[in-house]
Amino acid sequence: MSTVSFASDYQEGAQPYILERMASTNFLKMPGYGTDEICASARERIRKACACADADVHFLVGGTQTNATVLDALLAAHEGVIAADTGHISVHEAGAIEAGGHKVITLPHRLGKVSATQLGDYCDTFFSDLNRDHMVAPGVVYVSQPTEYGTLYSLSELESIRDVCCKHGLRLYVDGARLAYALGSAQNDVGLPDLARLCDAFYIGGTKCGALFGEAVVIPDPQLTPHFFTLTKQHGALLAKGWLLGIQFDELFAEDRYLSLGKPAVEAANRIRAVLVQSGHRLAFVSPTNQVFVVLKDAAAQCLGNMVEYSFWERYDKDHIVIRLATSWATTDEQVNQLLSAFSQL
Repeated sequence: MSTVSFASDYQEGAQPYILERMASTNFLKMPGYGTDEICASARERIRKACACADADVHFLVGGTQTNATVLDALLAAHEGVIAADTGHISVHEAGAIEAGGHKVITLPHRLGKVSATQLGDYCDTFFSDLNRDHMVAPGVVYVSQPTEYGTLYSLSELESIRDVCCKHGLRLYVDGARLAYALGSAQNDVGLPDLARLCDAFYIGGTKCGALFGEAVVIPDPQLTPHFFTLTKQHGALLAKGWLLGIQFDELFAEDRYLSLGKPAVEAANRIRAVLVQSGHRLAFVSPTNQVFVVLKDAAAQCLGNMVEYSFWERYDKDHIVIRLATSWATTDEQVNQLLSAFSQL
């Protein structure tokens, strides 16, 4: 049996309709840096999907650059960003935020999430501290939808977090690297218009959600960050051939494709979860999106690794590890069958 990969959700190229559009426009001469008509069309489609006609929309090349650019734009020099201790900016971006001069203020997570109560307690403590002028002030709250654990913030949770932000003068930023898989989950009750209403900024993931590369930043109030274009250039996130990003998001938001493209991946992950539980395997926890977390004995994990490419997540105890399996928009039934066949041999 050949090896099948469920290591991540950005291992495939792009939706075929994106490649077809790129091929058909390949020899057209376009103005650079996102000033072309295709990018303008993509922005309008995103504004319509977000029910936010005045939103500023920017196309950036990747997730780390996007987080670094947005947070630099939202934070004053003396401010830091609050995030779960498992948040992507806290763990998997090589200190990009700190390298830009802003501290990541971490709070303990619960299944990848922070709560409004935690945030409120932290802010109450900070702003009542008479020594706070000697400390890094919280300026932004960062959350991911879905989280690193594949879990989802509910609408009521985000509304409560927003209330805390308003009380203490903080901005709210949502990392949507895997947003299509949140929108494709039956347990999700947060839509793009909700994000536009509640967030000061958020981004719509393309790299992990059907595009070759790229993310779309949505800033509902364009007056909030008047120099965002320049900051994007400064952070190395501005693509000279910007129309390549515009094509991808113009196609992803044609006929509202983005709103449903994550659903097959979630359905595949649900099938994997159900079969594994039925066959006696243990899930580390249940997530309702496209990531599956399984507890395996070390020997079983090594055996599985000969048949399946997966991601190491964490050590569960001295004899077990947690592995992560990620489905994507391109996952096929045949690949799922091969994965489940491999598990049946453990």
